[in-house]
Amino acid sequence: MMKSDNLRFIKGEVEIISAGGEFSLMMKTTKKLGEEMERKEIEGAKDKEEYMSYEDFLDFCDEDTLAEWVNGKIVRYSPASYGHQDLARWLISLLSIYLEIKKLGVICPAPFQMKTGRDLPGREPDIIFVREENLSMLKNTYLEGPADLVIEIVSEESRLRDRGEKFAEYEIGGVKEYWVLDPDLKRADFFILKERRYERRVEDEHGVYHSEIIQGFWIRGEWLWNPPPVLDVLKEMELV
Repeated sequence: MMKSDNLRFIKGEVEIISAGGEFSLMMKTTKKLGEEMERKEIEGAKDKEEYMSYEDFLDFCDEDTLAEWVNGKIVRYSPASYGHQDLARWLISLLSIYLEIKKLGVICPAPFQMKTGRDLPGREPDIIFVREENLSMLKNTYLEGPADLVIEIVSEESRLRDRGEKFAEYEIGGVKEYWVLDPDLKRADFFILKERRYERRVEDEHGVYHSEIIQGFWIRGEWLWNPPPVLDVLKEMELV
């Protein structure tokens, strides 16, 4: 047994000394605790440094920035695939011509920010549609409020985000119509906001989806996975 006079505390460290004074073992508890506290302080300071207001985020971004603003942090994402971009280009062309002919509003493709509410993230949907009567919400670099229609083209990396986080945010934020298009799974989901909750809409018996927000606009589901020439679609819509 070790005698009690062979134990003593020095500045929070336990020093154990053999009776002959030839051996000592230091348990540096104070040092370990100090290192842990210092690490947490550094991490806390880092979190504060990384926090960014939405206004600063907008100033930080340029037209090539692939990022969104979530809880004061910059969330970057990967560049889109060719299939994703091909579908986006086709939809942008078709919608742009249709809206110009009908004079119903405008679309803003990514990269363009949308902030649906003060306490909600700043997102960058693939395509947003804003009605003529809501164009005052369009600012130089973002939409201040919910779009009338949002289209997200899903990738493997964004599947959970588009169907989970963004679905809830757009519902809470008041986006009236939400399309979730998944080229890999060849799956299209359409939602309409009714009494502050999304209700799913489906294609009719002919495989056609009719938008409830863009007056008169319809689209065949099969076109989304094998887009025909835009001119052919416009002819079928009897617009040209």
